Amino acid sequence: MTDFTDDPLYVILRSKREATRFQILVEIAEHQPAVRQQEIAAKLGVTPQAVSEYIRELVDEGLVTAHGRGRYEVTKNGIEWVLRHAEALESYARHINRDIIQQVAVWTAIARDEIRKGDTVGVFMQDGWLYATTEERSATGIATMDAAPGEDLGVARLNGIIQHEEGLIHVCKVPRVERGGSRMVSTDLLREAIRGVEVVGAVGLESYVALRKAGIEPDMFFGSREGVIEAAFHGRECAIFIVDEEFTDFLKRLETVGLTYTIHDLIPS
Repeated sequence: MTDFTDDPLYVILRSKREATRFQILVEIAEHQPAVRQQEIAAKLGVTPQAVSEYIRELVDEGLVTAHGRGRYEVTKNGIEWVLRHAEALESYARHINRDIIQQVAVWTAIARDEIRKGDTVGVFMQDGWLYATTEERSATGIATMDAAPGEDLGVARLNGIIQHEEGLIHVCKVPRVERGGSRMVSTDLLREAIRGVEVVGAVGLESYVALRKAGIEPDMFFGSREGVIEAAFHGRECAIFIVDEEFTDFLKRLETVGLTYTIHDLIPS
């Protein structure tokens, strides 16, 4: 019979105490050697006294070393303990995502062919849209309903890899009105920047007016930052015209989500 008390996953999930010890060890490892117990307490929703008691126990067990007041480091044994439990949690999360959620989740696709409930369908992405077909594809699923071509279709038990490439984002900086606004933008450079682009977004009225002057109506204005990112994730090549004071923050956002972008200068030299 399996002794679940030796299973790191069982220990972490069944014991709030062990879960808290795990979190405190992680916090110490992240901020060592200067550890602020009050910040840890606020983050974990426990009292500073409880954090102090937990740390004292971790020191006694050789998982943490103390170097004076407020200075702690995780020992080799402590690191091994964290890794063992983290690996168990990671494995469990993969199991949930791969073996459970994928089995019960229903994905929405557009039927490419005449499809019957219970059919095995190939699933693929094209032009940013998810399709289901009777043809064999690298990803497959089970149709949850009948669907005619062009209808929305539920697909369950999705397996395999849906092949698609993320779209490039063209980032075009437009000066704020106090720095000249749309008057500073070259219409020729603007049109060149969006050559071949599928989705155009605008941030700021200066950007909107610059596009209108070039005879272009943007696809997005309200919520265009996240809209452009979402479109790029679905494989659409996009351009976003954005006022200069928000330009840097948007580039940081793209770096965070890992999307590829190129920058265009719209002001003639």
